Amino acid sequence: MAPLVLYHFPASPPSRSVLLVFRNLELDVEVKIVNILAGEQLAEEFRAINPEHTVPTLADEDYVLWESKAIVTYLAEQYKPGCPMYPNDPKKRGLINQRLHYDSCILFAAMRNIVSAVLRSGETVIPQEKKDTLHQALEKMEAYLDGCDWVAGDECTLADLCLLANVSTVKEMGVGFDAFPNINGWYERCQGLPGFDENNEGAALLANIIKSKLDEPY
Repeated sequence: MAPLVLYHFPASPPSRSVLLVFRNLELDVEVKIVNILAGEQLAEEFRAINPEHTVPTLADEDYVLWESKAIVTYLAEQYKPGCPMYPNDPKKRGLINQRLHYDSCILFAAMRNIVSAVLRSGETVIPQEKKDTLHQALEKMEAYLDGCDWVAGDECTLADLCLLANVSTVKEMGVGFDAFPNINGWYERCQGLPGFDENNEGAALLANIIKSKLDEPY
């Protein structure tokens, strides 16, 4: 069987979340870097694989999938069915799915708006309303962690790995977590996960690009 192939860019939080899932599910993968900043996603050979030319993109022989949440749930269901990171129990899985949607629609969206303001709109000071939106998103995560070690209960799941890719990015950007003791404790636990350092390198890469364009720190 041909190896699983991940088209990946280390600065991309969604792409890093998929790589974290590979590492934690202990799945072999061939990683092919697509440098978004250099426009490599627009190359004809990559558009032939993914006409939406986005990372992450997964190739499982002739099956191609993009969008990070679709990829991570596919990997768990296809290669580790019933594993603790995405168990078969409908109630546990439902909670994990809710957290995954929170990550995509609230936390990642808040962070992406800041990144877009700097990289696309040329802002040199992060607008306060965008900071406030990110803070509110983190408040939700803080509440999810009340009385729990992980965001969907007492075990690390796909939701934690996807959130880690985003939380590590905002932390590297300079967002303070003093107001979020639950997130701080969770982040410390995440440091023991496979792929943590690899993810952090990518988070620092994106954060340093953002910080280099700001007139004042976050």
